[in-house]
Amino acid sequence: MNSNFRRHLLGLSLLVGVAVPWAATAQAPISNVGSGSVEDRVTSLERISNAQSQLLNQLQQQLSDNQRDIDTLRGQIQESQYQLNQVVERQKQIYQQMDSLSQGGAQNSTGAAATAAPADSAPAAESAAPVSSGDENSDYNAAVSLALEKKQYDQAISAFQAFVKQYPNSTYLPNANYWLGQLFYNKGKKEDAAYYYAVVVKNYPKSPKSPDAMFKVGVIMQEKGQVDKAKAVYQQVIKQYPTSDAAKQAKKRAASL
Repeated sequence: MNSNFRRHLLGLSLLVGVAVPWAATAQAPISNVGSGSVEDRVTSLERISNAQSQLLNQLQQQLSDNQRDIDTLRGQIQESQYQLNQVVERQKQIYQQMDSLSQGGAQNSTGAAATAAPADSAPAAESAAPVSSGDENSDYNAAVSLALEKKQYDQAISAFQAFVKQYPNSTYLPNANYWLGQLFYNKGKKEDAAYYYAVVVKNYPKSPKSPDAMFKVGVIMQEKGQVDKAKAVYQQVIKQYPTSDAAKQAKKRAASL
């Protein structure tokens, strides 16, 4: 009997040491087992031991449930991170394609010459605007698709112009205006292109496309023979966006003037 008592007492001590939150609760019953027969004291200790076992089982179950919830959340975070990376990568591809489109337009428009400053009002639409879906994301992606996939540049211009009017508070506006600049430049309409590039610079100076838009304004000025204005624009790009790729290109252009 004494041997059983010692084993129960030792087991109880270990349980109390592990289940710290219930140490205070366990201490009170233990202090009350000093009276009565050995059998009564052992019985009391067994009840306390059983209670502690149940509490430990509950704690283990709770820990298991918490771990499962953590694993679920970790999976959701990883999925969200993957989707975000996909969006960023897609945006990079779009930017590269936009720049490629502009470079192709430069080769097709070297003979165009304009002497007037960029227009104060937005250029007229090239064709009838496509029917809007009423959804900002869908309309923007549809306009991008017209330019990149379908190569329907006039329709793309109309789509982007309609988008700018319909969604004046959209986060896509810097890109939409930059797209318009690229598309007009590609058509050889440099004055119209400069207007939309200037909109990006003026209204969205913190946009990732603002350095490129400002640089493109300088390129147009240079191609129009306005060397002093072009050089001033290049210097502004270097000053305002010193770490951008546009600034590197502006340095090269300015050095050649």
